[in-house]
Amino acid sequence: MREQSSATARSTVTAGLTLGALGVLAFSLSLPMTRVAVRDLDPWFVAFGRAVGAALLAVLYLRATGAPRPARDQWRRLAVVALGVVVGFPLFTSLALTSQTSSHGAVVVTVLPALTAVFAALRAHERPPLTFWLASGGGLIAVLTFLITTGAVHGGLSLADLYLLAAVVLCALGYAEGGALARDLGGARTICWALVVALPVTLPIAVLSGPSHAAGVSWAAFGYLTTVSMFLGFFAWYAGLAKGGIARVGQIQLAQPVLTLLWSALLLGEPVTPASLGAAVVVLGCVVLTQRARQGRRVSFHHSEGSLVAASARSGTRTPAA
Repeated sequence: MREQSSATARSTVTAGLTLGALGVLAFSLSLPMTRVAVRDLDPWFVAFGRAVGAALLAVLYLRATGAPRPARDQWRRLAVVALGVVVGFPLFTSLALTSQTSSHGAVVVTVLPALTAVFAALRAHERPPLTFWLASGGGLIAVLTFLITTGAVHGGLSLADLYLLAAVVLCALGYAEGGALARDLGGARTICWALVVALPVTLPIAVLSGPSHAAGVSWAAFGYLTTVSMFLGFFAWYAGLAKGGIARVGQIQLAQPVLTLLWSALLLGEPVTPASLGAAVVVLGCVVLTQRARQGRRVSFHHSEGSLVAASARSGTRTPAA
């Protein structure tokens, strides 16, 4: 019985990692596509217009699947998700990439997995063990070293860097909250309802910033941001976080900056040094180590009893979220 339960748990984690990897692949193109889109389109329109377009797709999906309305307490959590991934990250990256390259943005995004793990501990009550943090830190150092030595980092801290930092912090919050909420709503419904929640904010701003005359390539990039980065990518990503654990699956993002640089080279003509291959191997090795690190204890506060309830993730027992 225990062996069957263990096999099921491993299968669930594997599925979570696979879905998470698909999400990272989709998101790795977000910065290059944003960079292309803001060349001709207003950054405010790029940020909020894509959210409106994705919200329309979300409404169609929710109607087609007959999705039930979230519970009262889930609306508040959906607002947190919307703040992070529907409004915060798209807006601040769009503003930053009007003056910075997507490869520079990839440097700051490197800290996203670590911040996601921090918010997972705070919001989703996950407690990764020390080996997890060591492997995660190793991957972070490897990616930063690669980006610095290849010249992606130059100069001092600029306003664009502050925009990118704000984007990463809000995105990590949205990832952690959305991953936890997806355990109840599912990955697809979580992002769909978050897009709907944000619509009263995103629609007016998108209309006011208005689409302008732009080249076809800018509209194509905008279309990708709308349908993939803001919609379909989250189907896989949130489902992966819910199945495999937010902190654990979140570490797959360590590969995202390297992928972003590769896409930037292919699409934007930015040079990529041979060191990228070596860095990719190191990063993937660190990702493997984070997945081998056993998930720590998950702790939550049970309000009705006023006591801490701890459960071992290895046993598969789930405790009520605070």
